[in-house]
Amino acid sequence: MKAIRIVLPVLIFAAGSFAQDVRYNYASGTNYSKYHNYRWSPCKGADQLDQIQDQQVKAAIDAELTKKGLQRTDAENADLIVCYQVSVGQEKQFTTFDSGWGPGPGWGRGWYGYGGGGGISTTTSSTIQIGQLDFDMYDAAAKQLVWRGTASKTLDPKAKPEKRQKNLAKACAKMFKNYPPPVKG
Repeated sequence: MKAIRIVLPVLIFAAGSFAQDVRYNYASGTNYSKYHNYRWSPCKGADQLDQIQDQQVKAAIDAELTKKGLQRTDAENADLIVCYQVSVGQEKQFTTFDSGWGPGPGWGRGWYGYGGGGGISTTTSSTIQIGQLDFDMYDAAAKQLVWRGTASKTLDPKAKPEKRQKNLAKACAKMFKNYPPPVKG
């Protein structure tokens, strides 16, 4: 637990070399036009970020929700209750390098001669960090989850704060691209 609190703030907003994976899900049949405002609430059981990173996450999400016509409020009677949680996982990455040249049959002297061919391949593995941001919207009156967005990305702990913030804003924009869900019928 202590390791997560030390590593997570360093890694959560870092940029990586791979594209962001963004997904969302929603409660079908919900009338999203009735939602006009929201208030923040901590997610139960979620690890907390430091104050700076918490403000950065909320600011990026607030910007996107404002574009969607929702207003942030501190009032208890908000239409939506929203929260987020973050996590960091690890995956193995395998990289193979092929020299493209080596002993063996090939185009050398004649059909059966020696020449370049085959080559030598070398594979290395490394552990990469994957950061994930989950965002939930609850109908305050019904006390039910109505929308969830998830964004994940390979993290680079050496990224500058400006790059991390840019990636966070980009992830939030992608996450809310399809909010509110289209009305069917």
